[in-house]
Amino acid sequence: MEFPRGPAGQAARSPHAAPRAVAGLIAAIALGAVLLVAAIGYVAFVLWPRQLSAVPADAPAVPITIAGVVFNVPPHAIRQQVQRRSGAQERIDLVFLWPSLEPPDPLNHPEHHAPADEPLPIDRLFVTISGSDGTVSPAERMKTIYPRYLTGDIAAVADGLVARRFSDATPYRGEDLVFQPAPTPLFVARCSRTGATPGICLLERRIGAADIVVRFPRDWLADWRNVAARIGELIASMRPPGG
Repeated sequence: MEFPRGPAGQAARSPHAAPRAVAGLIAAIALGAVLLVAAIGYVAFVLWPRQLSAVPADAPAVPITIAGVVFNVPPHAIRQQVQRRSGAQERIDLVFLWPSLEPPDPLNHPEHHAPADEPLPIDRLFVTISGSDGTVSPAERMKTIYPRYLTGDIAAVADGLVARRFSDATPYRGEDLVFQPAPTPLFVARCSRTGATPGICLLERRIGAADIVVRFPRDWLADWRNVAARIGELIASMRPPGG
């Protein structure tokens, strides 16, 4: 029995041959696409900033870049869930226990155990790191801006520390400038006055184009030399070697 031949004199192909070839080509393309997506996913997993929302309490510090400055930050010190990732960020908000300077245990907050009518202990040091956006440095602010807004006499605070009030007609109403008087002040902080709520102090540092603002209770000024030294240690601990 002979197969029917076409105009070129060859046997006609099976009617199922072409669909099978097309199906095989589609399967090969699909497999290639799956492999490509898997490869891209792997590279992204390795290179993309990682979320750090679920990490062990003893997890090592991770590199975070603020305004081009690298900081090595303990993940559990980061207060905002959205900021718990490595890589470049505009700002990070941190909290540390005082005086250990360890990140707080998320499962052992004192407010979970204190009676409702008992005031909570103030044992936290809060740190915010953000880009300076070209603003005047803290040292320059002390020289050129703060003096315009101060009023009243200098008052002694503790152990060589003094304070002057900011005028009520200024952006710093209700605050005092607390500093160690010297040709170049070694300690400068803006502190709200204690009233219905405890006073809070802001101590600022600048590294490159990154601003570091540290917040702590005004009551700690009684031990300000130790506070200043420990803050310096904390900032140094978050910088890479030689940074």
